[in-house]
Amino acid sequence: MRLRIIWTGKTRDARLRALVQDYAERLSHFVRCEVTELRELGRTDKTGIDKETQRISDALRPGALTVLLDPDGAEWTSQQLAEHVQGWEGNGIKEVAFIVGGPNGVASDFKNRVDKRWSLSRLTLTHEMARVLLFEQLYRAYTIVHGLPYQK
Repeated sequence: MRLRIIWTGKTRDARLRALVQDYAERLSHFVRCEVTELRELGRTDKTGIDKETQRISDALRPGALTVLLDPDGAEWTSQQLAEHVQGWEGNGIKEVAFIVGGPNGVASDFKNRVDKRWSLSRLTLTHEMARVLLFEQLYRAYTIVHGLPYQK
């Protein structure tokens, strides 16, 4: 299985970028993982959101299971995420695409087309911080699946 993380905009904060890289490297011991970083339009109107959403949609590969990070999505514990990961691997899913939309979100019709909607937290997070948390939780899930002590 491969994990693909898709987001708009660059991670500008060097410290957060370093954390993402660190967790991505750790994660690579368990699973192939790649980041697709799309150019941010910077427009906050509906047209801008629709264009960014279309770019995200165009970046998705056919057959990938899609997980949108969404404040209104289901909240999973780390253990539940590990169970999802195990299930996806067990069901022969070739790619899971985790999508972090832009600061203004994604188009509402796109939310209905994804396979899963996951909320990292009820707290408001910056998109850069959400990226770090996503990678950390994915790494944690794999340590749970493999029975390693990191998750405790």
